[in-house]
Amino acid sequence: MEKSLHKDVCDETVFSKIYEKYAQSLHDFLYYKYGEKLNPGDKAQDAFTKLWENCKKVTLEKAKSFLFTVGNNLMLNEVKHQKVVLKYQNQVPNAHDHENPEFLLEKEQYLKKYQAALGNLSEDQRVAFMLNKVEGKKHEEIAQMLGVTRKVVEYRIYSAFDQLKKELENFRIK
Repeated sequence: MEKSLHKDVCDETVFSKIYEKYAQSLHDFLYYKYGEKLNPGDKAQDAFTKLWENCKKVTLEKAKSFLFTVGNNLMLNEVKHQKVVLKYQNQVPNAHDHENPEFLLEKEQYLKKYQAALGNLSEDQRVAFMLNKVEGKKHEEIAQMLGVTRKVVEYRIYSAFDQLKKELENFRIK
């Protein structure tokens, strides 16, 4: 999209090109910043819905900024909502579980420790680690995405792995 022939993004072909170009990036941005629990895919779709609703107000040059700002704000609103939900939530145990309650408790505690350990990583470490281990991207690919050298990416991943091993018992990655 070198030259903008359209002043806004209301044209369906322009909108679909914007969607193809930014949908995955927006999802990944929201996922890495806030995690999976807050449904980054839904928030990315909601951001595109808001873009379509405001298509006459948003120019082609401002579309990316609009999408990422709206997506981020939707996630922040969801975080606030989750805080309210947690404050007033009374969990009723599931009566038809077939797993050992002790196992379920240990699993839940380990998941919390894992999420806390991921949260303790620096943003650079967490992004490189997640791109490599969750998305399966190669070190060279990550280096190009982040604009750093392959060695920097390797250092970030391995230092994240070392930190996770120190914080979590029996931590291994396949």
